[in-house]
Amino acid sequence: QLHVVESGGGLVQPGGSMRLSCAASGFTLDYYALAWFRQAPGKEREGVSCINSRAGTNYVDSVKGRFTISRDNPKATVYLQMNDLKPEDTAVYYCVVNVECMPSPQYWNNPDASWGQGTQVTVSS
Repeated sequence: QLHVVESGGGLVQPGGSMRLSCAASGFTLDYYALAWFRQAPGKEREGVSCINSRAGTNYVDSVKGRFTISRDNPKATVYLQMNDLKPEDTAVYYCVVNVECMPSPQYWNNPDASWGQGTQVTVSS
């Protein structure tokens, strides 16, 4: 079973930085693509970034140049480094494994993907 757990969320001021972690268990991370999604109150869920098994990456336009996704296969962990955070980045962030890491976020999720429980990120002064 593909199991992932997010950590690293919290409160940060606008312009600040935060790193989210996604720890994988029950499978070998090396062979899978993963993605970060987020959902803000009253808004639809959106894909933020994905990384494939060869460490190729894609980003939604709103975070390009500010967020960086990376993976550490020996540690079975995927990271999302978020810089220059804005209030509109406030959301619950989810790690999702077994995605289709295509250039467009609308294709990332699929019926075989497994979702974590999410971690809250709040950007506020």
